[in-house]
Amino acid sequence: MKNILKTKYIVLAALSLSLTSCTKLNEKILDELPGSSVANPEAALATAYGHMGKGVFVDHGGVFSLQQYTTDEAMLPTRGSDWGDGGKWRSMHEFTWKPDNAIVTDNWNMLNTGSTRSLAAIKAITESDFPLKKQYLAEAKGLLAYYMFNLLDLYGQAPYRDPMSEKAPLEYKQAATGIDELITQVEGLIPDLASLGESATHNGRFTKEAAYGFLANMYMNRAVLKDRYAGSFNFTEKAVSGNDTDMDRVIYYTSLLINSPKFKLESNYFNSFSIKNEKGPELIWVVTQKIDKIRNGSNSFGYVGVERNQRPTPTNRGTNAACMTPEFYYSWDGNHDDPRFSRKYQYADGTWFHNDREQDVPSTDIVPGTSLMWFHFNRGIIEGQQYGPVLANNTSFVMTPNNRIKVTALVMEKSTSTKMDFTPELNFDNNKEAVFKQDQINRGVRVFKYEYDPGDGNGASGVDIPLVRLGVMYTLRAEAYLRKGDNGLALQDINKLRTSRTREAYYNNAPGKQIASLDMPQLYKEIAYETYWELFRRQQMVRFGKYDLALPKSAKPATDPTRRIFPIPQNVLDVTKGAISQNKGY
Repeated sequence: MKNILKTKYIVLAALSLSLTSCTKLNEKILDELPGSSVANPEAALATAYGHMGKGVFVDHGGVFSLQQYTTDEAMLPTRGSDWGDGGKWRSMHEFTWKPDNAIVTDNWNMLNTGSTRSLAAIKAITESDFPLKKQYLAEAKGLLAYYMFNLLDLYGQAPYRDPMSEKAPLEYKQAATGIDELITQVEGLIPDLASLGESATHNGRFTKEAAYGFLANMYMNRAVLKDRYAGSFNFTEKAVSGNDTDMDRVIYYTSLLINSPKFKLESNYFNSFSIKNEKGPELIWVVTQKIDKIRNGSNSFGYVGVERNQRPTPTNRGTNAACMTPEFYYSWDGNHDDPRFSRKYQYADGTWFHNDREQDVPSTDIVPGTSLMWFHFNRGIIEGQQYGPVLANNTSFVMTPNNRIKVTALVMEKSTSTKMDFTPELNFDNNKEAVFKQDQINRGVRVFKYEYDPGDGNGASGVDIPLVRLGVMYTLRAEAYLRKGDNGLALQDINKLRTSRTREAYYNNAPGKQIASLDMPQLYKEIAYETYWELFRRQQMVRFGKYDLALPKSAKPATDPTRRIFPIPQNVLDVTKGAISQNKGY
């Protein structure tokens, strides 16, 4: 991630800060700036930012696993000998997780570590005479609010201790009241935050614009957090302050971003998720990633859906993990020509990779800094029989006589008699368990939305991960308009998204098609067309009353509303001795 001072991060020192001393969960804080201690305000703020890229918001086992693997958009079944791991991955989709589930526990710990580091930054900055004290303090408080919101959203409770008092009691904020506190706090930060591009800020920093997008999402989900188990939610409740409703505030904050000359929609939808997406025109706030041999960004979102025999270089491969459900795949019926569904790759000599036939492609694309040939897969939703290069040896592909990369039909690496045919239907042998036998590991349509970065092994990436993106702001505003009964304005926003995206030159750069009308069921689909695999789906499904429903093709049963949040980890309950209560239903 980019350094606040434009220097590379170097891990030099460590300090312990206890967020929850009564839980014995002391968190280690790393000083990531040269020649400083964590008491340095810049260093302390850097640690809070740096933690966002340590798996929390960039790895499929982080927040993604809770916000996406529990939905129709993404799932990680057990695939033969892979991805068993005690059932922790498939439990997300089967809704069988318990308080001792490793994913539940790990994410609680990661998010609380982020809070801890933000509190350390607040203390260090408050006690400093740093020239940019107000701005940096506002950024640290904004990061704290973001970590806290994720805790309240996912777990319903969040530990907090005043960082300025060593004797301050430990509190456990509750979602129903904590959401209003967070909204009030973030709104109060706006005057002290820098605008994007001012005061040396970039889109990896918490700026005014990041705050607008964050507030829009908090207001959209406020009704859910205030009454988690309700049969329906009051989305037009009076806002935290003033006479507006929650939806009015969503419209206000999203409009500040939509109307800003700093941002515009990408005609190529997938540019926002590509290796060269740095400073992309839609990217308002991101987790900045790079490959610098010190702390490489995570390739998880690009890597997790790619099969082990799909190789962008002779030394890189995928891991054959995540797929989407049949229910979500079929929700795209009639929209496979939408520019956001998929996109073919064209090489510099004009060759298109078709992914439906044998062919050859140029061998002239080389991974920067290496001598490795670079094969480019198509992007988006990937289905059916897959084609690609195969290995001649450990360092080269099979080539044609004219020195081009030969592309042939692929088979599964760990079941070579099984064609690499990504089938929409999952057809689990036991429809209550997301488990495949070894010869079934090809099943499930894959998502190649985030570009696979082969720059430094399978795990590293320079793709910035969007947290606040302009396209998402359009969906939030459209939803707010429709919940207020203004179908016309909602339809305008959805059609703006549809027609601003264009297909590749293979399809004559055709723009997406408008729709004639919009209601809630159609809006639910349209939101997902724009935002799939971006850490929002669980929130969307809860808001639209879909999260509790069964997905009969996907081993997800109908569930109780108590599953709308996750349990407090068992090890936390064991050591707090009643200071925090388990969530309802666990």
